[in-house]
Amino acid sequence: MGKMSIQQKLAILSDAAKYDASCASSGGSKRSSRDGSGLGSTTGSGICHAYTPDGRCISLLKILMTNVCVFDCAYCVNRRSSNVRRARFTVEEVVWLTEEFYRRNYIEGLFLSSGIIRSPDYTMEQLVLIVEKLRANGFRGYVHLKTIPDASPDLIERAGLAADRLSINIELPTDAGLNDLAPEKDAASIRKAMGNVRATKEDYSDRTHTGRRRGKFASAGQSTQMIVGADDGTDRQVLGNANRLYGAYDLKRVYYSAFSPIPDASAVLPLKDPPLMREHRLYQADWLLRFYEFSLDEILSDQAGMLDLDIDPKLAWALSNRDRFPVDVNSAPKEALLRVPGFGTRIVDRILKARRNGSLSLEDLRRMGARLKNARPFIVARAHRPGPMLEGAALRDRFVKPQQMELFA
Repeated sequence: MGKMSIQQKLAILSDAAKYDASCASSGGSKRSSRDGSGLGSTTGSGICHAYTPDGRCISLLKILMTNVCVFDCAYCVNRRSSNVRRARFTVEEVVWLTEEFYRRNYIEGLFLSSGIIRSPDYTMEQLVLIVEKLRANGFRGYVHLKTIPDASPDLIERAGLAADRLSINIELPTDAGLNDLAPEKDAASIRKAMGNVRATKEDYSDRTHTGRRRGKFASAGQSTQMIVGADDGTDRQVLGNANRLYGAYDLKRVYYSAFSPIPDASAVLPLKDPPLMREHRLYQADWLLRFYEFSLDEILSDQAGMLDLDIDPKLAWALSNRDRFPVDVNSAPKEALLRVPGFGTRIVDRILKARRNGSLSLEDLRRMGARLKNARPFIVARAHRPGPMLEGAALRDRFVKPQQMELFA
């Protein structure tokens, strides 16, 4: 690889890390600088932004320890046969970079991953050493560590004791897809490793005979990522797999990453990008499954098993189930209100609280933050009934706006 400066390594290894979508800090505790200066620079190589559940935007140093890899996964830009410029940080260099960025208030944490070098255990030990050295030096920032499925349980345990979140990528939505595109990896081994993380976390959460917990292990939980569009997996398969992963391994998040064409791509890969809107729709559907009490069959009634790219899945369901509407915002139960397009979970909670004090109008809903453009045809409120809007054949067409990215609602 030749002699490189740390700045050159940073440029290469931060760029290589951009293909990993699971850069988030959900579940991390809030930390602020002691001098009260707040967040600093929001630019620079390797800095990504993530959002916590309470809406805070935080900055993370997102890098690979190395983009050298012994595996040859067809969909990965860092695969063994890829013709890309290689680089590798030492343990000390990652520690120094993280501490320098943190001291200067550029970041609030670290997102660290790596290609596999020598062996899974060797690579995992290097990653764990980085985080352990940071903690020993007093680093209190958030750490999201990508773990390697075939690494020993002892190393995974050390990783969870040092990092806030662990993640093990399931890679592709189907076992068949993984066998075709990454034959050196094994889906069963990946799931086993995820199960071990869950079991270890639960073990550390149990109280001892003195009533104390053993300690904190991956306090922000674990997550995973699926690449969408590299194989022929349908949206039903993607979301079905995600549903099983949430239930079996108590995941905090499943991230969906639209496959991006890579240099010197294998002939088995698609020639075109999958629509980014597909990735967006999958996130919306994932939200409905987790927070809106929808079932997979309700979201994906299409026989082809694909989401409608033109409208969000909640609106698509409402249009296909017009007999369930209109919903009276002043009397409907929470379950019915959650099904209304344009109503998020917070809006529904506000409605339930506010209507105790009197009947709600459209203006009341607007002040609460409801998206009335979507909700109006599906609700009854004080001085409002949808009338012919709900029955009109052109109702779907009024919502179709290509290239527009709707927010979750």
